[in-house]
Amino acid sequence: MAVTTVLVKQHLMLLIQTWAPCKSSVCAVTAKSLSANATDGKNPLYPVSFPANVACASDGLLATLPPGAAGVAGLSRTPTSLPSQVASKLKVARQFALCLPGGGQTGAAIFAGGPFQLLASPPVELAEGLRRNPIPLLDNPRNGAYYFRVHGIAVNQEPVPVPAGAFDLDARHRTGGVTLSTVTPYTTLHSEIYRALHDAFDAATSGIPRAPPVAPFQMCYQSSALGSTRLGPAVANIDLTLDGGRIWQLPGAKSLVGVNDQTFAFLEMGPAAAVPDSPAVIIGGYQMEDHLMLFDLEKGTLGLSGLLLGIRTTCGNFIFTMGSS
Repeated sequence: MAVTTVLVKQHLMLLIQTWAPCKSSVCAVTAKSLSANATDGKNPLYPVSFPANVACASDGLLATLPPGAAGVAGLSRTPTSLPSQVASKLKVARQFALCLPGGGQTGAAIFAGGPFQLLASPPVELAEGLRRNPIPLLDNPRNGAYYFRVHGIAVNQEPVPVPAGAFDLDARHRTGGVTLSTVTPYTTLHSEIYRALHDAFDAATSGIPRAPPVAPFQMCYQSSALGSTRLGPAVANIDLTLDGGRIWQLPGAKSLVGVNDQTFAFLEMGPAAAVPDSPAVIIGGYQMEDHLMLFDLEKGTLGLSGLLLGIRTTCGNFIFTMGSS
């Protein structure tokens, strides 16, 4: 089955080509032709164009985007989001996969399903595995974000003590819950969760020599004292327990970040204040990198691959040879 694909660059939400620039300086909604590519998951097939509703922005707003970006594409569950418009205009399944790249690579957004073929040894196809045991998505009537249930958090399989219901979504008061955000650089947590996680990770890595803090990070390690694995620095794993007993594991590649040649820092995952509309946990872009995620908007589910480094591949290894323009 042919699917529509758009290449995604590191630190960009989505790259989309419009055939004509917006002339207006106000945020007006207008119709534009968007261009992407079709693929069978392994080979490029042909260009695809379709009309979509877009909002024009001033040059000043566009200047705040990373180099090479022509705009921002919303990927929420709302009827006006890009996945919903692609499904409506092209008469394809209302689902999409997102694979955010790391390390300066190029990832992909894939609309209408799979297969998803990645270079590995041997090459791997991940679509069926993602559909086999998906995570139910939760509805937040306040917005179209992707929320899912987290039952607990652990460091090296030891449960982290957090208050009962700390991860729960309170739809009535519009607070709490766990969601995803490509525009939040690093994961943020409410202070009651963050402090407990920080202390547990600190204790689990107490044998690793510390380095002087490098702003804005508070807990840093001497890189020369860290062992190396294909999943990043050899430190304690952070595990999120999801519905159905699924575990989303964040190894060293996702809990530490290199800040210079001598130092790795524990990511400043919070603390975030509990205010109206504030989730308890926002999984940020860095933690989402090199995970293949399949969002099924019709069934309300999320398929999650786990960190692709574990099967010796990355989001930069899709077998596409044709760009998005």
